[in-house]
Amino acid sequence: MKHRLSTVVAAAAVGALLAGCGGGGPSSGGGKVSDDKIVLGVLTDLSGVYADIAGPNSVQAVQMAVDDFKKKYGDKAITQNIEVIKADHQNKPEIANTQAREMYDRKKADAIFDVPTSSAALAVQTVAGQAKKLYFNTGAATTELAGKTCNPYTYEWAYDTYMLAHGTGAAVTEAGGKNWYTIYPDYAFGQDMQQKFETAIKGAGGKVVAKDPTPFPSDNYSTFLLKAPGLKPKPQVLGALQAGGDLANVVKQYQQFKLKDKGIELAIGLLFDTDIKAIGADKLAGTMFTTAWFWNVDAKAQAWADRFKERTGQRPTFDQAADYSAATHYLEAAQKAGSDKAADVSKELDGTKFSDFFAHNATIRAEDHRVVHDAYLAKVKDPAKASEAGDYTEPVKTIPAAEAFDQPSPDCHLS
Repeated sequence: MKHRLSTVVAAAAVGALLAGCGGGGPSSGGGKVSDDKIVLGVLTDLSGVYADIAGPNSVQAVQMAVDDFKKKYGDKAITQNIEVIKADHQNKPEIANTQAREMYDRKKADAIFDVPTSSAALAVQTVAGQAKKLYFNTGAATTELAGKTCNPYTYEWAYDTYMLAHGTGAAVTEAGGKNWYTIYPDYAFGQDMQQKFETAIKGAGGKVVAKDPTPFPSDNYSTFLLKAPGLKPKPQVLGALQAGGDLANVVKQYQQFKLKDKGIELAIGLLFDTDIKAIGADKLAGTMFTTAWFWNVDAKAQAWADRFKERTGQRPTFDQAADYSAATHYLEAAQKAGSDKAADVSKELDGTKFSDFFAHNATIRAEDHRVVHDAYLAKVKDPAKASEAGDYTEPVKTIPAAEAFDQPSPDCHLS
C-alpha cells in the first residue's frame, strides 16, 4: 500500500511540474525542429571525482525529463524524436572544449547540460557562444558564467559560489568562528569560492588568517592540515572548499590529525549527499552547509526522488535534480515556441517565474540568465534521527531567492 501511495504522489508531482512549465504546442510558435529531431547532450564527469555528484545519473535525469515530456504530450509533442547523448570531459577544460564542439557540430546537439568543474564549464560556455547553441549549467559553481564571461546562450540553473559562501561562511562566522584558514582547489571553482567566502566572512565580522590553494585532484592534504594549528593567530575554523572525492579526502585527514581536538572546527563549502555517504554521516553530524536542494525538502521533491531512485537505485543529488528541471524547462520552451532554435527557446525562457520540485520561487533572470531561487542553510543530520538510509539533511533555515544570489553583475552584457 505504501508503494502504491508513493507512486500516486510521484505521478501527481510530475504532472504538476510539467503543467507548471506551460502548455502550447508545435502550432504556438513560428519555428520548426531542425534535422527533424531534438538532441540533448549531457557533458559530465563519468568516471572521476565528480562522477557520483553528476556522472551517469545526470544522464539518467535528462533522459527521465525526455521520457516524461513525451508521455505528457504524445502526438502533440513538438517532436517524438528526442535523443540524449553523453560524453566524459574528465574534468579537463581542453577535453570539455573538444567534446562540446563534437556535440554541437557533428552530433547536432541543441543544448548541453550539466558540466561539473568550473574550468570545463567556462570552456563549454565559450563553445556554446561560438556555436550559437544553448548550454544549461547545473554542475559548475563559478560566478564568472553569469559575470564577465556570460553570453546569451548560457543559463545558470542550480547554484554558485556566492550562494554557498553567503550561506555557510556568514552563518559559521556569526556563530563564533571568527578566524578561518581556508584551503581551496587550485582552479576556477576553488579560486572563486575562496574570494566569495572571504568576502562573506569579512562581512560577518570575521577574517581569513591564511589561505592556500591545493592541487586538483588530490588525495593528500597533510601539508595543509598539519600547518593549521601552528598559524598565528590560530584559526577557529578550517574552511574546506573542495568537492566530491577531494572533499572526502580532506575530511578523513582532518579527523586523522584530530584538528577538532586542537580547537579547529570544520566548515564545508560544498556538500552533496554522495559526499556524506562516502565520508559517513556519523563523522559529519552537525556540520553546517548550504545547498540548492535536498531530496526530502518537501513532498514534491521526495515524490520525484522516489521515482529517480526506482530508475537508478540511488537518491539524487541537487545537480541531478537540476538537470531534470533544466531539461524539462528547455523542452517546454521549445514546445511553446514550436522551434528548437536557440533564440526562439530563449524568448520563452527569459523572465519566466516558476516553482517546481527543484527550484522554489524561481525566476530566470533575463539580464544574465541566472536562475535565482530559494536555497537552504542545513546541517548534517545525526544518524539516529534519520528516517531511512540516505536521509542526511536537517534544514536550519530557508534562504529566500532574493538573498541567496547576488544581483546581476555589471560585467555581464548578454547583447
